[in-house]
Amino acid sequence: MEILDKNEYLRGIVQNLPDSPGIYQYLNKDGVIIYVGKAKNLKRRVYSYFSKEHAPGKTRVLVSKIADIRYIVVKTEEDALLLENNLIKKYKPRYNVLLKDDKTYPSICVTNEYYPRVFRTRQIVRNGSSYYGPYSHIPSMNAVLELIKRLYQLRTCHLALTPENIRAGKFQVCLEYHIKNCKGPCIGAQSHEEYMESIAQVKEILKGNTREISAALMAQMQALAAEMRFEEAQRVKEKYELIEAYRSRSEVVSSVLHNIDVFSIAEDEGSAYINYLHITNGCVNQAFTFEYKKRLEETKEELLAMGIVEMRERYKSRSREIIVPFELDLELTGVTFTIPQRGDKKTLLDLSLLNVKQYKVDRLKQAEKLNPEQKSVRLMREIQDQLHLPKLPMQIECFDNSNISGTDAVAACVVFKKAKPSKQDYRKYNIKTVVGPDDYASMQEVVRRRYSRAIEEDSPLPDLIITDGGRGQMEVVRRVVEDELHLNIPIAGLAKDNRHRTSELLYGFPPVVIGVKQGTSLFHLLERIQDEVHRFAITFHRDKRSKRQVASALDSIKGIGEKTKTALLRTFKSVKRVREASLEELSAVIGPAKAGLVHASLRENAQPVGEQSLDS
Repeated sequence: MEILDKNEYLRGIVQNLPDSPGIYQYLNKDGVIIYVGKAKNLKRRVYSYFSKEHAPGKTRVLVSKIADIRYIVVKTEEDALLLENNLIKKYKPRYNVLLKDDKTYPSICVTNEYYPRVFRTRQIVRNGSSYYGPYSHIPSMNAVLELIKRLYQLRTCHLALTPENIRAGKFQVCLEYHIKNCKGPCIGAQSHEEYMESIAQVKEILKGNTREISAALMAQMQALAAEMRFEEAQRVKEKYELIEAYRSRSEVVSSVLHNIDVFSIAEDEGSAYINYLHITNGCVNQAFTFEYKKRLEETKEELLAMGIVEMRERYKSRSREIIVPFELDLELTGVTFTIPQRGDKKTLLDLSLLNVKQYKVDRLKQAEKLNPEQKSVRLMREIQDQLHLPKLPMQIECFDNSNISGTDAVAACVVFKKAKPSKQDYRKYNIKTVVGPDDYASMQEVVRRRYSRAIEEDSPLPDLIITDGGRGQMEVVRRVVEDELHLNIPIAGLAKDNRHRTSELLYGFPPVVIGVKQGTSLFHLLERIQDEVHRFAITFHRDKRSKRQVASALDSIKGIGEKTKTALLRTFKSVKRVREASLEELSAVIGPAKAGLVHASLRENAQPVGEQSLDS
């Protein structure tokens, strides 16, 4: 009955909502705001939450917890965006995207004093001082401060430099004056007009208007030179060169582009990463990348719109043009949205995309350092997505054969659990039923033996089988796994190029090439699996061949037993050295009678063994 009463109550609110822009707030039974949203049409948007059965997930859970609805009507969609952003930051609702940005980034402050100071700070004091930033890239901020210091020699002291105090002679110059980092306004050595002219230029630089400052310095230098005041012209020239060097490092496109915002976005399963660039006179004046932690099934369009509002409010941007990677259902008064296809604006968008992708990779690496398991899960999920597997490939098994012209034929199986080698589960196989160099028949025998035994012992089956070979190997494995044993295990193949390097991943029947970009973590995992099974198989083959060769040389001698053979090999280390040893040397180890047998037998069969190379 209580549920019916709640539904009737919510239905009554929804039916009476206005068809106007605004924000809505969902509250739980304790009166806590659990979600804040915006809408062009409040009634239509809120009704969509209750008009259909949502798929299992966070949205369904959210709807089940709504006990009350509040709303605020605003005039425009832009007002709704700003209000939504402020309310989310104020209440931090459980089901809204979470802005993962708890850092306080420094700004540059120009104080509201008679002789203003310029310095970095993390505290914003509303006393009439001007603040520029915040700067998320500290080296960029330090570069600007260093430029200002070298150009203008401003004071760094905290003295109260009022006209009265200066006239009263209360101050003395400090070391900064003597090393020419300050012009001594504290003793009246620098006029207030000259100092404030420098401050005006500093503010223009901090706004990104370096082009105008550079042009003004060039004009001043030429005027001084025309008046034959060459020493002063040289000092102005040094300033001009400093600011030109700074501009050449920071300008990225044509200086015609001015006062433009650029946004781009990258996503993974749980987060969205948004990059913001502000362009002034072709220079990146602000650059910031941040992360939204997803809570519901937010689209990238919704997330980017939220990021645009957040960044423009944070940086007090009044740009009339915003460059974005795709179309947005977002209207801002007096603002044009551009989706460039070529030219300088496309260059800016590409720069923003490059930054956001790098930020995403960096965050992923940081997370994987803190939680190594996370990398394994990501790699398994990539394999699952690439091959459209029904579940994560928690256990992967890979097979390979090794023989020389059919002799000493062996096979190996390596097992990777959670994308890591599980060496205690590796298995070696002597080929028993195949005569001659038949890789396909050998592969069938090994796969049949492994999974027949797994069925009998009820041991875990793999989530993915990989063959070290192409389409033919995949097909013979499929015949055993599916046709004979009636198992439903996905089968893939790893092929190598003519330089014996991992080149492509095959999947499906008929097999198709699955694109895996070289150099990625997924490619390196597949490459490691292939190299590991090849190493394991070839090592087993070499061991078996060595044992057979040793046995054929010594064990075939009548009258020579295991102890004698062991004594010879312990002393001479190899059959080759036993054969080269003199009768006297052999007699010293095993006695004259047995030494004669060994010496005569090995001299008769003088064909060297163990010297040929191995190819698998």
